[in-house]
Amino acid sequence: MILSWLLNKLKKRGAEKSNKKIAKLLTPQRFSELEALVGFSIKNRSFFIQALMHRSFLEQNSEYELSNERLEFLGDSVLSLIVAEFLYTAFPNKDEGFLTKIRAKLVNRIALADASDRIELSKYLLVSKNLSNTFTNGSRTVLCDAMEALIGAIYLDNGLVAAKEFVSRVLIEPNAKEGEYLIDENYKSQLLEYSQASKMENPVYTVIKEEGPQHNRIFTINVSINNVDYGVGTGRNKKSAEQKAAQAAMNVLTQKSKPV
Repeated sequence: MILSWLLNKLKKRGAEKSNKKIAKLLTPQRFSELEALVGFSIKNRSFFIQALMHRSFLEQNSEYELSNERLEFLGDSVLSLIVAEFLYTAFPNKDEGFLTKIRAKLVNRIALADASDRIELSKYLLVSKNLSNTFTNGSRTVLCDAMEALIGAIYLDNGLVAAKEFVSRVLIEPNAKEGEYLIDENYKSQLLEYSQASKMENPVYTVIKEEGPQHNRIFTINVSINNVDYGVGTGRNKKSAEQKAAQAAMNVLTQKSKPV
């Protein structure tokens, strides 16, 4: 009886100490914003603190033990399952090779970092002061890892249905709307092969416009060969814009090569 009372007392003290730590890291206002972002009431705040905690933060805050790497591992698997189910249902007549290729496009680092930008996840991340000073220049990997960790936290806190709703809203639906994940990523290779076979110089890709807020950037890229412009493409990241520019260039070049 006494032992049970003592254990409960220790647990209560531990919870109070944990809550004080959490309050130091994210204010109640920040947690309210985070709940709006994930789309449900958070039950266990510690999951989300851990999901937002980059390992660099631990270097300057030794009282905390775990970074978001374990949750990143879990979130990666949950994300893969959710996207696989979506593709299996959306493309009932496609084979395994197609589904695997498209899933890789939806869950790659570029797609995840773009999704993080859209929801402004960087505002909530716990990173070291050193990393924070250079965050805008080298944050893509950090954002990608944090997104996977956040998915892991959502799964642990509210289950698979909540995780599926979140992934659908911030990752699948935006990409499905634009159809970027269905782009044939061989256009750049095709253009390079075409230019080499035609004894032309290699294609040169140039950013001609970059607009929109940080979380919703739009890039416009021009591709030229032998100082001649052949195509322009736009996208939410440079890779996508370059692919579209290469596709436009291939359309121009193949039309020119057709007999009249």
